[in-house]
Amino acid sequence: MSNTGNWSAATNTGNRSTATNTGNQSAAINTGDCSTATVEGEESIAIVTGYGGKAKGAIGCWIVVTERGEWNGVTYPILCVKTAKVDGDTIKENTFYKVVNGEFKED
Repeated sequence: MSNTGNWSAATNTGNRSTATNTGNQSAAINTGDCSTATVEGEESIAIVTGYGGKAKGAIGCWIVVTERGEWNGVTYPILCVKTAKVDGDTIKENTFYKVVNGEFKED
């Protein structure tokens, strides 16, 4: 799913899929396993909640990434949810991040 409008959302639930948004103050949200969320517009947010998900954004955007454990027969249990602002130093611009052992890791 791709979206270019301001104040809009690109939402995706499929596994191995991508949600991308280029509008200002927008969101890219992906719940599928092994999927990605990407934002480019000012003050936007990329959110991934599925197993193996990763997110990236432009300077000034935010990323929210969920770390999940191994399949327990019912689900991939949530271990950690981390959020950070893309500042170019700690979190690099246009670089995918996932969460491993509770910490952001470049992917």
